[in-house]
Amino acid sequence: MIVAESNSTAPRTLCEAFQMNVTRYADRVALRTPGGVEQVTWREYGKRVRAIASGLAGFDIGKGDTVALMLTNRPEFHLCDTAVLHTGATPFSMYNTNPSEMLAHLFENSDCRLVICEEQFVPQVLAAAKLGGNVEHVVCVDGEVDGVVALDDVEKAPAAGFDFDSTWQQVDGDDVLTIVYTSGTTGMPKGVELTHSNFIANAETLDELGGIGVDDRVVSYLPDAHAANRWISHYSNLLYGAQVTTVADRTQVLAALSDARPTLFGGVPQMWIKIKAALESSVAEDPSLVKRALADWALKVGQDRARRESDRGCVPFALRAQHAVADRLVLSKVRAKLGLDQVRIGVSGAAPIPPEVHRFMLALGITVCEAWGMSELTAAATVNRPDDIRVGTVGRAVPGARIKVADDGELLVRGPMMMRGYRNDPEKTAEAIDSEGWLRTGDIGTIDDDGFVRIVDRKKELIINTSGKNMSPTHIENAVIVECSLVGSVVAIGDRRPYITALVTLDPIAVAAFADKHGLGTASVRELSAHPAIKAAFDAGIAAANSKLSRVEQIKKYTILPDVWEPGSDTVTPTMKLKRKPIDAKYAREIDALYA
Repeated sequence: MIVAESNSTAPRTLCEAFQMNVTRYADRVALRTPGGVEQVTWREYGKRVRAIASGLAGFDIGKGDTVALMLTNRPEFHLCDTAVLHTGATPFSMYNTNPSEMLAHLFENSDCRLVICEEQFVPQVLAAAKLGGNVEHVVCVDGEVDGVVALDDVEKAPAAGFDFDSTWQQVDGDDVLTIVYTSGTTGMPKGVELTHSNFIANAETLDELGGIGVDDRVVSYLPDAHAANRWISHYSNLLYGAQVTTVADRTQVLAALSDARPTLFGGVPQMWIKIKAALESSVAEDPSLVKRALADWALKVGQDRARRESDRGCVPFALRAQHAVADRLVLSKVRAKLGLDQVRIGVSGAAPIPPEVHRFMLALGITVCEAWGMSELTAAATVNRPDDIRVGTVGRAVPGARIKVADDGELLVRGPMMMRGYRNDPEKTAEAIDSEGWLRTGDIGTIDDDGFVRIVDRKKELIINTSGKNMSPTHIENAVIVECSLVGSVVAIGDRRPYITALVTLDPIAVAAFADKHGLGTASVRELSAHPAIKAAFDAGIAAANSKLSRVEQIKKYTILPDVWEPGSDTVTPTMKLKRKPIDAKYAREIDALYA
C-alpha cells in the first residue's frame, strides 16, 4: 500500500489572526468592490466587526449559537461572518438558489435563531422560517423591510455589558468555525462542522504554494457556501491580510479581473475552460493572418515547454529561448489582457480539470495548480506545487494529510483538516469515518511512487457497461466540454447498457454569441437547441471528443436538451456538479430513446 504523507503544526484562532491584522495594517484596504466603488480599510473592518458583534449580542447570540448568512459576494459578508465569529457563535452560508424547503432544512439542522441576508432574499427566508426551524430574527444588510431588522440598527445598538475583547479571546481552536452544507447530489445536504483548527491546519497549503501575505490580492466570486471560496477568499484575508475584491455578479468576474489584478486566483474547471474557449475564439477571428500565426506559434511553444516540465523532462536551451520570445511578444500580453498577469498561484478544484485545459493555462504562463479535496476535509487534501506540477494528477498530500488507497480503490484520508463530524447526524458521521479515523472520500484513485494522486472518478458514478467494462463518465464528459464551446453541461450515460450515449445542454451565453455570429437571429435556447447549425457544431465536437477516447468510451448517440440547467436546480448543484440520479429520472424518456 502506498501512503502519501506530510506534517502539520498547531493553529491559532481566526479571531486572533484578524485582530493582529487590524493592528498591523490599519490603513491598508482589506475589502473592496470592482473599481474601488466600496473600500474598507482594516481599521474600518475592525470597528464594524466590533459594532456588529456587539449588536448581535443584544439578540443573545454567543458561544454555541449559529447564524445563517444568505448574501451575494459583497463586503458585508466578510463583515458579518467575522463579527459572528467574534461573538463566539458559528456563522454559515446558504446557497442563494436554495428553495424555501431546503432553507427550512438548514434552519432546523443548524439550530440557528438569526439570519443575515439581503433584501432580495427576505421573502425566501421568511417563507422558510414558517416551514421549519426556530429562526427568531432576520437582519437585512441593504434595506428597510417591515418585520426585519436593518444592519445599521444592529450596529447602533450594542448590548449593554457586552465585553467584545474578552468574548473573542475565549474562542478556542476546537470551536466550530463554520458549517458547510454539502451540495446534495443525492439528497438533503449534510452539515459539515469545521473548526478553527481545521482551517488553520489546511491553510498551511498556501505556504506550500509559495506563501500569501498582505500584498496579495484575491477575488471572491464563487458561493461562500462552498468551502473552497471561504478558504481562498475569506480565511486567507483573516489569516494573512490578503486584499479581497468581491464580485456580486458571477458573470462579470472576467471583466473584474483586469481591475482586481489578483495574485491568487481560484477557479472551478468551468472557469478555466471558458477562458481557453474565449482566447481560442479571439485568435481564430483575428483578421490578421500574421497575428493568428504568431499566436498559434506562441501557444505551441508554451505548450511544448509546459509538457516537458510536467513530464519532468529537460527543457532544451533552444526551447527556453523560443519561449522567452513567445512570452515577450504574445503570452505576457494575453495574461495582461485577462487581468491574470500578476497571478502567482492559480488553483483549480471542485472537479477534474481537463488535461488539455490545464496545459493551455500553463502554456500561457498561468501557474494553475490542481487540487483535490472535499468539504469534509476543509477544502484541500492534495495539491500540485507550483514548482512540481504534474498534469493529470491532483498533486501530493497537503501538510498534515495522510492518504491511502483501500482494497476497492477508494481513497481514504485522515489528518488535522478532517471535519469534526456532520451536524446533528452521528450515524452519517460514523458511515463516513471508520474506527481508525480514516475518512471515506467516495473517490476512486491511485497514488504513484512519488506520492502524486490521480482521481479516477466517484466510486458510485463509475459506468459499468453490459460487457463489464468500467469507465469514468467524467473523463468522457470532459472530452466533450473541451471540444465543444457551446456545451453547458454534458452527461455520459451507459451504466448497465451496451454503449455510451450523452445528454447535452447549451451554454446560453456561448450559444447566443454563436447565433449572432452565424446570423441565426435572437431565438431562444429552446428554439436553438433544434437548429441544424447547432446540431452540426455538436456533431463536430462529439466527433473530435470521440477521437480522443477509447472505442468503448466513444459516444454513439446524443441528444441536445432544450433546457438550461441553472446552478442549484434539480439537475446540478450550486457548483454545477451533476445530480446524476435525478437527471436519469427526469430524462428517462430521452435516455430510453437513445437506446431504442
